[in-house]
Amino acid sequence: MMNMNRLIVSRTFRIGERLLGCHARHAGQEELRLQQRRSIKTHCRHLAYAKDLFLGQVNKAEVFPYPEIGNDEVEEIKQLVAPVEKFFSDDVDSAKIDREATIPLETLQGLKDLGLFGIMIPEEYGGLGLSHTIYARLNEIIALDGSIAVTLAAHQAIGLKGILIAGNEAQKKKYLPKLASGEHIAAFCLTEPGSGSDAASIQTRATLSEDGKHYLINGSKIWISNGGMADIMTVFARTEVEVDGVKKDKISAFIVERAFGGIASGKPEDKLGIRGSNTCELSFDNVPVPVENVIGEIGGGFKIAMNILNSGRFSMGSSCAGMIKKLIELTSEYAATRKQFNKSLSEFGMIQEKFAMMALNAFVMESMAYLTAGMMDRPGVPDCSLEAAMVKVFSSEGGWICVSEALQVLGGLGYTKNYPFERFVRDCRILPIFEGTNEILRMYITLTGMQYAGKILTGKIKEMKKGNIGLAIGMVSKKLRTSLGASVDLGLTGKDGVVHPSLEDSAKKLEQNVSLFGSTVESLLYRYGKTIVDEQLVLKRVADVLIHMYAMTAVLSRASRSISIGLRNHDHETLLRTTMPTSRRLPNRSWRTEPTSALTLSKELTELSTETIILFPVF
Repeated sequence: MMNMNRLIVSRTFRIGERLLGCHARHAGQEELRLQQRRSIKTHCRHLAYAKDLFLGQVNKAEVFPYPEIGNDEVEEIKQLVAPVEKFFSDDVDSAKIDREATIPLETLQGLKDLGLFGIMIPEEYGGLGLSHTIYARLNEIIALDGSIAVTLAAHQAIGLKGILIAGNEAQKKKYLPKLASGEHIAAFCLTEPGSGSDAASIQTRATLSEDGKHYLINGSKIWISNGGMADIMTVFARTEVEVDGVKKDKISAFIVERAFGGIASGKPEDKLGIRGSNTCELSFDNVPVPVENVIGEIGGGFKIAMNILNSGRFSMGSSCAGMIKKLIELTSEYAATRKQFNKSLSEFGMIQEKFAMMALNAFVMESMAYLTAGMMDRPGVPDCSLEAAMVKVFSSEGGWICVSEALQVLGGLGYTKNYPFERFVRDCRILPIFEGTNEILRMYITLTGMQYAGKILTGKIKEMKKGNIGLAIGMVSKKLRTSLGASVDLGLTGKDGVVHPSLEDSAKKLEQNVSLFGSTVESLLYRYGKTIVDEQLVLKRVADVLIHMYAMTAVLSRASRSISIGLRNHDHETLLRTTMPTSRRLPNRSWRTEPTSALTLSKELTELSTETIILFPVF
């Protein structure tokens, strides 16, 4: 069903060389790039951007200028994207997958032939060894079918990720090649009947055998994507660990093969959306797992689980952006041809607003996702967990709003199964739930940042609580000056600024927001101390403001780069940037993001709506 010129990577050249226009004269360049990618894990690097915002600081080097890729990688992306787009257009029947609640074997084989089961597995283990940026770009296409997107993400974003980031060399050599080719499919087994968001409360247990050669795993896992078809599973279980002479229960991670025996798969769940993905319960009955299949150290599984989940969330931004752009394409054709009251739907202001908001959301999601991917691709090991979580929250909620608005444009037609819109709605509903619910992620975002700020500000806060009037007055006066619009200089503009001069007003607003945010965090830590963990509604508001500031940063950086290099249609990106703060109110009225007049906003949205068909890629 697939001829050779449609394969992205030939099986003959799986290891060491790509079919993507690779010729002998490029071998040296490819090896250099491969070495650079491998070196990522060995260099030290400062924390990423978000945590410094809690201190009222802007880590400019992380977000300005907006990430760019070289010409060779641009060409690589083109050669990767074209066959994947063609496959999804010609060979993927999403309506059938949804209707029959399964992905056909020939479709799965096509995905394997394209190398999509090994996108981020290094080339030396049989994968494509692609960067986070290219992975995000491919996800724009893959996301057009929710069931396939979940199947691939469950396999490589979480299923095999533990082996990739924490496995030893022997484990990688043994398991990754067959996982890269798709011969074996992976699953991530953490959630249990009594343990959902509280991952630390799992009850599945691994007991060391008497001869010390195996762990026997007993328990059950639920909501396991790929559970019924997985050959290799990353399973988390409680183990007995001795700490300072005291025996304690700690979570450990194991590589479990279905071939070990003792594993039973339940009936596939009948789900609202992503119906073609396989989701089921898994039961483990004295499953013998060799001790060499422990990932990392015994007792270190919880940290591994969190690292796996934290690293994969960023791609939801590009996935949702790809889905929204497809919805705009489908919906705009209908709006342009459907007439009511002697006018096309596309001529009505409220319909134009829907298209403008869909385009704006896609632009912001895309900007956040690729900014985060760029951070993750740079040398060093940055802590991008907050950035990735913010991308996930913003994109999953924005995606849900956009699919609803797209359906609304079609009215009754959109509600029928004759059109794909109702399927997009059903598929999209899972996004705020899985890979960490958005409620949990908001808590994680705020508390992680608060903890970071608290360690640095603890001395200052203690002094204020002891009655240091000078510090207290300084904190209050700083917050008051910022809230009243006093000038703040965090280095985004001016002689050594990093933002294009034409965007100075937007940069100044961001600086004021960041400064006020830092003062507010300091006030909250002073007021609540450690009890801040119990103030969920306060934490939610802090998270919402932080997410919006990161969105502002991403679009400001992207628009600034576009203007600076004279990118085609940079004026459209600038319009999106200037419209963005007025279209999404921040949770605190004191934030200095003034709304434009209703007339100005109406003009901006109308202008955006006329250009929504021209959605420009990041590269």
